[in-house]
Amino acid sequence: MPFDQPPHSARWHASLALAFERRAGRSVLAHRAHEGPLAVQKPFYPEGDGVCHAIVIHPPGGIAGGDDLRIDVHAAPGAHALLTTPGATKWYRSAGERASQRVAIDASEESAVEWLPQESIVYDGAIAEIGWQANLARGARLIAWDIVCLGRTGSGERFTRGRCAIETRIAREGVPILVEKGVLEAGTAACASAAGLAGRSVFGTFLAACDAVDGSSVASARALRPASGEAAVTRLPGALVARYRGDSTLAARAYFAALWNGLREPLMGRAPVEPRIWRT
Repeated sequence: MPFDQPPHSARWHASLALAFERRAGRSVLAHRAHEGPLAVQKPFYPEGDGVCHAIVIHPPGGIAGGDDLRIDVHAAPGAHALLTTPGATKWYRSAGERASQRVAIDASEESAVEWLPQESIVYDGAIAEIGWQANLARGARLIAWDIVCLGRTGSGERFTRGRCAIETRIAREGVPILVEKGVLEAGTAACASAAGLAGRSVFGTFLAACDAVDGSSVASARALRPASGEAAVTRLPGALVARYRGDSTLAARAYFAALWNGLREPLMGRAPVEPRIWRT
């Protein structure tokens, strides 16, 4: 078996459903249900009762051709949940079958959700479909990001074969705020042209959707620059979107973390407290 293939021959069809509620001033994980190898660790409260931190885990360690993962997150009115992952998500090379992961966030009135996973590494030869969506009620707040690395650049691997499809849909009370859909296929203009990745291997999107997004928030975000690579910040109605393009997942993650640190208090009303797993 090639060293970059998963240790199982069966294909995983896994799902994880999480529901957070506000009870007596405490945000709690009120419901969890899973099928297959997706789970969540015991919730943490490093910043007090107001915010429930949860770590989503996928024990197989990677996603192979034929795998289909679904994560659903619901936040009831007033609840505040921060979700992350323990490490990079690995997308293994495929013999022809696609692999997919979809995340759906449903945020009720006056709730807050932070979806801050670590990066996805798409191996050379992978066929990956990465999608996430959020539906926000009136007064709901969302900060989320995704970072993708094409090829295991740390070991010198480039993305010379394969396909990575990305889809993002964000709506407020059913009205779209951001809808994006694209395909990056190795060797095509989308990967090589200046309008695409310009030959870079790492890209990412940071999104903050909140009624409090204003000119000051945009200005402070634009003042930040990544240690390497390129970045840009755009203001949409009720949202801020930042982009990264470069060759370093560390630079991308540090840049997005800096944005989060600067925006969390004005947008979420809480000082930034980083998940402990980021430091392990």
